[in-house]
Amino acid sequence: MSIWSAREARTPASAVDRILRDVEPLSPDLMDGLPVGLLRILRDRRIAEANDAAGTILGRPAAALVGRSVMEAFLDHRLDDLVGTAAAGGSGSLELDLPADRRVIVRVRPAPPSLAWLVLEDVTELRRLQRIRAEFIDNLAHELRTPLTTIRLLTERVADELAGVEVPERVRERIGTIDVETGHLVQMVNELLDLARIEQAATRLDLEDLPALGLLTDAARRLAPFAERQGVRIDLIPADASLVLRGDRDRLGQVIVNLLHNALKFSPAGGTVTLRAEAGAEGGMVALSIRDEGPGIPRADQVRIFERFYKVDRARPRTGGGTGLGLSIARHIVEGHGGRISVSSVEGEGATFRVEIPAANP
Repeated sequence: MSIWSAREARTPASAVDRILRDVEPLSPDLMDGLPVGLLRILRDRRIAEANDAAGTILGRPAAALVGRSVMEAFLDHRLDDLVGTAAAGGSGSLELDLPADRRVIVRVRPAPPSLAWLVLEDVTELRRLQRIRAEFIDNLAHELRTPLTTIRLLTERVADELAGVEVPERVRERIGTIDVETGHLVQMVNELLDLARIEQAATRLDLEDLPALGLLTDAARRLAPFAERQGVRIDLIPADASLVLRGDRDRLGQVIVNLLHNALKFSPAGGTVTLRAEAGAEGGMVALSIRDEGPGIPRADQVRIFERFYKVDRARPRTGGGTGLGLSIARHIVEGHGGRISVSSVEGEGATFRVEIPAANP
């Protein structure tokens, strides 16, 4: 019987974490059978054990790694510093560039009475495929942008020319539909480009100290006309002026506007969307939340809602359409700040999206 389930086989590092936690000691046969590299580090930061996968990843026999220091094995002081966190029971991860254009994620886990376990996962092929996908999306989006822009210009021109001409109403409706649907395609192309750049870390974050209440106020002001058209009230809860986070104003503003727009779109007429800023559940974080009174999100969908192109219950009518990319972009932006985004919801009782970003002065 395999030691990994089908789900764990797709995430070998998670499976190894369980083994390191539950199996003691590890036999040489078990270590060599693991799908990732594994190194045991002593208190003097020298390697006590190494499996075959670690040797393959680092380009030398596993036996030759034993007795070497972390610095000698990796030639990167950042990893040596990260290993030091294990002395206080901490853990972490780092992605490294190795010779021969290889990329490896190294995860550090405490290993008493030794110092730490290093779990090495070769992501060279994964990063290559991600780069190919991003380049494909980028090229496709650029190729689509020009003809879509031309179509929009032509439909606008035709609509203007028909303004003073007697034509059947259905003709005007069809031209309007073409314009609206083309607009959705243009939005999707722009979001595809945005997502590709963010995933490839091609978008630089201009970090500054930002009052949390200011971000919410700006988003509420921008979407006030849309809220009025929807017949939905925006309730902005006053916040402590000391709640200041460290982030990129434009990018975080993009996240809040996206979440607020969704909340307004799915709220019933006469409903209220509540914006709130408060201290995060963990120290050193500022939390921004957007709560609506819409239909809510089924529990099964909540774990997937931040995936690209994923839409909750495609059979539901959607005011204004949607690309299924907005929440994926929001997740990447938030995680790029070292934060996290989550949703909590009960069907029929609305949904609350919560964004936590590191505070300016934790």
